Amino acid sequence: MDGVPCLRVSKCHAQKFRKCLQFKGALDPSLCLQKDSDETVLLPILPSFLSQLDLQALRFTLASDETCEIVWSQSPVQSKKERGGTTVNKLEKILQELLESHGERWTEELRGDLPHSFQRHEDLVLLGVKCFSQPLWKKMDQQLWSAVAKGLGAKRLAKMSRISRDGFRSPIVTMLLGEHSWVRHVDNGITYEFNVTKCMFSAGNITEKLRVAGFDCKGETVVDLYAGIGYFTLPYLVHTGASHVHACEWNPDAVEALQRNLEANGVSDRCTIHQEDNRQLSLCDIADRVNLGLIPSSEDGWPVACRLLKKTTGGILHIHQNVTSPLPNTAAFPTSGDAAHRVSGKKADREAWLTWADNTAIRITSLLRNVSGVQWKTNIRHIEHVKSYAPHVHHVVLDLECRPS
Repeated sequence: MDGVPCLRVSKCHAQKFRKCLQFKGALDPSLCLQKDSDETVLLPILPSFLSQLDLQALRFTLASDETCEIVWSQSPVQSKKERGGTTVNKLEKILQELLESHGERWTEELRGDLPHSFQRHEDLVLLGVKCFSQPLWKKMDQQLWSAVAKGLGAKRLAKMSRISRDGFRSPIVTMLLGEHSWVRHVDNGITYEFNVTKCMFSAGNITEKLRVAGFDCKGETVVDLYAGIGYFTLPYLVHTGASHVHACEWNPDAVEALQRNLEANGVSDRCTIHQEDNRQLSLCDIADRVNLGLIPSSEDGWPVACRLLKKTTGGILHIHQNVTSPLPNTAAFPTSGDAAHRVSGKKADREAWLTWADNTAIRITSLLRNVSGVQWKTNIRHIEHVKSYAPHVHHVVLDLECRPS
């Protein structure tokens, strides 16, 4: 059959299926996931694996009754990595010609100084800190950035230096080419606008944003304690049916972007922004759900979150954390089968995540008792692995149900 074999699945379960196929070695890494309709996504399958794919077992493993079928895509799209290799080759050729026009010689050191990865936002490309550091590039002046933009297919260029220590984790970014630094990014049907010189976009959190978008929050009041430009605030408003979201953010640049994003997505009437340190927040007893999306740890916000939960019915806390796993040869593996269905990943990682989650649940239970004066029960509903943050360090999210007993 012509085309590329793909697994067509519902959009809300796409990332779960993707992770499963990736683990099995069935996903084609050279091709992108493709939107097939408003409700389904195509996951490219390696043709050699097609005969081994058991759709019934896959549905059973992921406990999904949604769409799950093999189709053939006639217009596959190369992955960013594949396209990036072609782009870097084009950029190298253009820069070689630029250097030759200045009487300079191309060297391996210069080749190693090219950007091997970058962020693209519309017509702006944001370069990483580890590129174009060789002194020779400075001789090219503005011609260099015009050539780089041509090679990367961009109209505007910016370069990241480092993260500032201003308390807001603001990026230190310099515009190299172009008049303005505002960009637009569309993610799962949500428009995010931000100033690249003042705010960061966390592309690595896409799986968690998709997971949040799949929640059913109809009639709920949600508090997002670390709203930023609206990474999670917007999915709650656009996709989950939440009746109202209180978004807490103390960085004025992020608040400016958040206000624009609420208006761009038509949900500003269901959101209240609190521009202050959330530890000073005067709200209490209003939330059915609290999002604590701060890493490496959101611990400073735990007492606030406990105060925010409705005293009579409680709610759910979504607690983000970077959890460090022990080295495999020192790990104590779980002895019960209970952990296996609650978390996913390697055994050492699972044990570390579960230990952290259990300790967190104990601490939250104590905080709730101190805040309300009555006993509460907590239940670990789910532990989600978002991404590997560093060797042996994983960004995870604990869904903790909290109810007064």
